[in-house]
Amino acid sequence: MTRTFPVSGTFSPAQREVYEVVLDSQLAAIEAVRPGATLDEIHDVAVSVLVDGLLALGLLRGEKQAILDKGDYKTFYMHRTSHWLGMDVHDVGRYHRAGQPRPLEPGFVLTIEPGLYIPVNAPVEERYRGIGIRIEDDILVTPGGGDNLTRDIPKQAAELEAHLGQR
Repeated sequence: MTRTFPVSGTFSPAQREVYEVVLDSQLAAIEAVRPGATLDEIHDVAVSVLVDGLLALGLLRGEKQAILDKGDYKTFYMHRTSHWLGMDVHDVGRYHRAGQPRPLEPGFVLTIEPGLYIPVNAPVEERYRGIGIRIEDDILVTPGGGDNLTRDIPKQAAELEAHLGQR
């Protein structure tokens, strides 16, 4: 389970902006967890929100659909959103059956862990360079949707800062 937090205990304005984009993406992806959904669909939800945020911050430019189609967001988000959890950190199990994405079923447990990673040499405003954010929760698929098994671990930016201030 991953949570990114500022070592100083306080987010810089740029860190907070990027963090909020990742958090919005993660919350949307968690909301998409339900029986019958696929990891591909959940990933697409997360990527869509990340691209909206990258455009709003000026880290990407252009038309959203073209960015999605060309995969231009992969400069900043190069991994998938989820994997199975079980007996191992990256548990075994097929992600596809007969060439089709495997639908989620009640009892499945998966991660939701989008992130953004801005290289130090990225052609973006200097204040964003070198920021890396990942926010992960572990979700149990239930008949009615998803049950966030790690919901009690702070992840709102202000919550994290308050918690870090108590050290």
